Amino acid sequence: RSETEARSGGAGERSEPGPRRSVRSETEARSGGAGERSEPGPRRSVRSETEARSGGAGERSEPGQRRSVRSETKGDAVIIGVGVDVCEIARLERLARTTPRLVERLFTPEERGLPASSLAARFAAKEAVAKALGAPGNLSWQDAWVVRGPAGAPSLHVRGSVAARAAALGVRSWHVSLSHDGGVAVAVVIAEG
Repeated sequence: RSETEARSGGAGERSEPGPRRSVRSETEARSGGAGERSEPGPRRSVRSETEARSGGAGERSEPGQRRSVRSETKGDAVIIGVGVDVCEIARLERLARTTPRLVERLFTPEERGLPASSLAARFAAKEAVAKALGAPGNLSWQDAWVVRGPAGAPSLHVRGSVAARAAALGVRSWHVSLSHDGGVAVAVVIAEG
């Protein structure tokens, strides 16, 4: 159980007989949000500190007019899709050892020489790309790959079936983050249009 669940009696455990208590964040508890009203009348919205500082995400600058929060670098860019995937490093390493053709099918020649943890992160990235594109079944594994830039930051490259699906959805740029720890690799991919 998380620390919040332990404090609140959440995750299926009842602290006392009767209806279940909802798990609320400390911010919600202070503001009266998420189902509990601090006083009669309309609900108060719960905003993050960033939203409060920027005046965005729901704060009205004038009656009836919302202020928008836009990307500082892309203007009117929108998120087309988000994909997240994890891969157990030892499992991928075992499969690569017992089924060498699998590595040839999944990874580009440049990727194949990488250590198991990097291969697992790249496999997770390929899965995350598919999810960001709506998980169509006709994508080639080798049509998406990750390259490290000079400073070490990963960048996603696409071609063929992946590039065609991305173009059909209006994807103009990609964001990728890779990590591995505790025997698991994770990738997050954002398709932006």
